[in-house]
Amino acid sequence: MTELIVALDVGDIKKEEALLKTLKGTVHFYKIGLKLFISEGKKAVEMVHHHGGKVFLDLKLLDIPQTVAGAVKEAGKLGVESISVHLSGGPEMLRAAAAISPRPKLWGVSVLTSFKKEDVRIFHERASLTSLVKNWAHLGLKNGADAIICSGHEVEFLRRALKNFSPKFVTPGIRPAGEKVHDQKRVMTPEEAGTLGIDFIVVGRPIIEAKDPKAAAEKILAALKSVE
Repeated sequence: MTELIVALDVGDIKKEEALLKTLKGTVHFYKIGLKLFISEGKKAVEMVHHHGGKVFLDLKLLDIPQTVAGAVKEAGKLGVESISVHLSGGPEMLRAAAAISPRPKLWGVSVLTSFKKEDVRIFHERASLTSLVKNWAHLGLKNGADAIICSGHEVEFLRRALKNFSPKFVTPGIRPAGEKVHDQKRVMTPEEAGTLGIDFIVVGRPIIEAKDPKAAAEKILAALKSVE
């Protein structure tokens, strides 16, 4: 079954704790991204663990191999389940991160879900979004990435193209039908993601900004269960 990860995209630990208390027993996996981690550091991770949850540390690491490997090692000391790295960092960076032992799972960012097809032309005037995603995903899986972060719209294509790797997929940009898409461009509903067998979906604002976050999370979980 597709697993729900709730993005704790808040600015301080009091708001984080309030959400964790509200969602406890319903959600077990949480994303801590740049905003909360820069604000609260390792205390934000410890707070999730205190409430019995797992952490996806979404820092989208991109730097020279030694620096990224060192960051992955430190993330491991925090006890996080997974950490994100930009696949565009290249094979040496990925191999250096993958060589850390023990380490969190490496989840590789392909093309951000805030990009439209034409946006990838910043990389090359004839760049294709699907080719770019496929090439980076292949690079990641070949060099130690444990899962690919991409839009749900690329999952079927990637699963066929990279079947020898039996890839796992992590998909942000999930929005229940009728919800605002905000700055996301390549979005998908929970039902669509579940039908595709995506391993993890990441949902932030539709849950954390809801009047009743617990009810919003339960609705998404029910949608996933309905297509099992």
